[in-house]
Amino acid sequence: MKTVLAALAVLSLAGAARAAVADQSPQGFESLHTVTIAAPPAKVRAAILEVGRWWNPAHSWSGDARNLSIDLATGCFCETLKAGFVRHMTVVYAGDTALRLSGALGPLQFTGASGHLAFNLKAGADAATTVLTVTYDVGGYAKGGLAEQWAKPVDGVIGEQVGRLKALIETGKPG
Repeated sequence: MKTVLAALAVLSLAGAARAAVADQSPQGFESLHTVTIAAPPAKVRAAILEVGRWWNPAHSWSGDARNLSIDLATGCFCETLKAGFVRHMTVVYAGDTALRLSGALGPLQFTGASGHLAFNLKAGADAATTVLTVTYDVGGYAKGGLAEQWAKPVDGVIGEQVGRLKALIETGKPG
C-alpha cells in the first residue's frame, strides 16, 4: 500500500491523473479519480452530460454507448434498449460545478449494493483548465463480499470512463 501511495504522490506532482480505490471496508468502497483537463469547467460539464459520446460501449447493456443519456429534466442516467430501458442512476444534484448521481452501475444492480457517483469540477490554475474529481462510493450487500469482489474492477471501469471523457474533451475522440 505504501508503494501505491508513493507512486500516486509522484504522479500528482507531475500533473498526471490520480486514481485509486481510496477506501475499502467490508461494507463498501470508494473509487477516486482526479484529472486535469485542458478545457474550462463549463465545457467539461457539458461533455459530462453527453455520456453517450465518451462512455465505453463495452460497459453498456445495449453494446452501443449512443443509447446512453443523462437527462437533467427527468433525473435519469438511462440507456435505451430494443425492448425497454435501463435506469443506471438517478441525478440527485446538478449544478455548475458538480453533478451527483445515485444508483448501482452495471452488474452491481444484481446485488444489494447502491452507490453515489460524483463529478466535481474546479477551475484549474488558469481559466483554460479544469480539475475534475470523480468519486464512486459503493455500499451494501453483495454475495461473496462487496469490496473484496467489486472494488478493483469497478475502480478500473470508472477510471477508464474518466480517461475517455478527458480524451474526448481534449482531442475530440474518446480514449
